Amino acid sequence: MRSAAVYGCSGHRLTADERAFFKDARPWGFILFRRNIDSPDQVRTLTQALRETVGDADAPVLVDQEGGRVQRLGPPHWPKYPPANAYLKAANDPLTARELARLGGRLMAHDLRAVGITVDCAPVLDAPVPGAHDIIGDRAFADSPAGLIPLARAQAEGLMAGGVLPVIKHMPGHGRAFADSHKDLPVVETPLKELEAWDFPPFRALSDMPIAMTAHVVFTAIDPKRPATVSNKAVRLMRDRLGFSGLILTDDLSMQALSGTLAERAAGALKAGCDIVLHCNGDLTEMRQIAGVVGALKGQAKRRADAAVGRLVREVEPLDEAAARARFAAMLAGRLDAKRGPDVGEAQA
Repeated sequence: MRSAAVYGCSGHRLTADERAFFKDARPWGFILFRRNIDSPDQVRTLTQALRETVGDADAPVLVDQEGGRVQRLGPPHWPKYPPANAYLKAANDPLTARELARLGGRLMAHDLRAVGITVDCAPVLDAPVPGAHDIIGDRAFADSPAGLIPLARAQAEGLMAGGVLPVIKHMPGHGRAFADSHKDLPVVETPLKELEAWDFPPFRALSDMPIAMTAHVVFTAIDPKRPATVSNKAVRLMRDRLGFSGLILTDDLSMQALSGTLAERAAGALKAGCDIVLHCNGDLTEMRQIAGVVGALKGQAKRRADAAVGRLVREVEPLDEAAARARFAAMLAGRLDAKRGPDVGEAQA
């Protein structure tokens, strides 16, 4: 059986120790970062090697490919994509912005699927508030929930059409955090009524997505003692109040917002109701600590994981890549609206 974990690795190729560890720990999936990325052939070889360690050709391989500041695959081998807030700025109307966001997602999926990556940790559904830490900033599609919801859905739909699963993040919301959870623990003291009106609507609107990532943020109105990732009250809210029935994945356990040992963080997240824990930095010593407390993926968590993987399309939406990239560039430059331009569906990807 596979374990309820996603792990990173240290470099461009697996070491002998990493191969042995993954073969023994059998994680549900893997995640890549810039340290793992060199060329298309190299990434393709790495994703294949990762899957071989667990004996599963469909084992999920994840990456953070949002565009802007958060893009692991980039030039010279892959295009540079804009940050999420660029779509609305470039468009003349909401329809054009939505079409542009979907096309961006479809093109990113084309890039990822070609090298064996099947899960993208995007879109960001966090709705920022004035004065919040810029860790979200231009990663948000718009400065209001109503503005960002259709664009986030469009990007997610583009990813799925290209055979890549989206991960909505960071549930139940990171937009009003005044600290970077990579370094500190954000504490949000906003009343529940305001969270319901501003932070929760995007997650509720996209609750049909296959995977969600948690926020390492304390919401005093939900649980004043624990960050959402390790809070049973927060996870229950995600299920009951936000209506999310898909797979819940933690944000990176090695982030400094969480306290305790890596083993304690992992155990706490699973006890709180998260389905799978995520560890990103490729430190084998830390991964071994987590593996010591993470058991087999089973029960409801396994059913949700299987359902997520089951939503991967095998026959991707047709794409004329050259036409699609030309249209995307023209729309970003404001030279084309959603009703004109070349057909992007003329040839198979």
